Amino acid sequence: MAKSPFGKGVAHGLPFIVIMVPFGVLFGVLATEAGLSLAQVMAFSSLVIAGASQFTAVQLLTDGVPTAIVILSALAVNLRMAMYSAALTPHLGPAPLWQRCLIAYILVDQVYALAQSAYDERPTWTVADKAAYLGGVAVPVFPAWVGATLAGAVLGARIPESWSLDFVLPLAFLALVGPMLKSRAHVTAALVSVTGALVLSWMPWNLGLIVAAILAMAAGAEVERRA
Repeated sequence: MAKSPFGKGVAHGLPFIVIMVPFGVLFGVLATEAGLSLAQVMAFSSLVIAGASQFTAVQLLTDGVPTAIVILSALAVNLRMAMYSAALTPHLGPAPLWQRCLIAYILVDQVYALAQSAYDERPTWTVADKAAYLGGVAVPVFPAWVGATLAGAVLGARIPESWSLDFVLPLAFLALVGPMLKSRAHVTAALVSVTGALVLSWMPWNLGLIVAAILAMAAGAEVERRA
């Protein structure tokens, strides 16, 4: 099985459990502390399946930010999913509708990063092979996220603060972004986003992150255009 695209996907997705579990546990803890019920927490993780935007929404709700800003911020953070979809369209666009719907549901950062890398390295794969690989990656990633969220929501305050689970959030994205910085456009976008987020940290309701993201996309696109 390991030699099949699906088997390769499962094998490549398994290491991400090390990051997904503490990541999910942390969200479950923070969401319950913010006042969400167990059902709300699980619906959040099962329907949205986007850790960064979920953390953003919960933090803003805790700070008493207006609902419109919470929704705008979460959508802005999740704009990357639209870019992921656009990048995968040449590979998975011809897939059957039901497969594309399922892929849209399970498409998260880890799944996209591994799928895009695998597709670049294996140009001879068929559409079915590519869909099977992506599905294989999601097999360990999705249950790990939902299961860890449940554990965090149930355990709640019983998890010692000394465990410092919050370190997982930046670590998870560093592990994803680092290997993908393969061009000047990528590096430029990363530098602009980091610089912008730091310089604009004074803006209320985390709006600095939205502005920094827009600036980063514009800078990366301009570098790509000139190249």
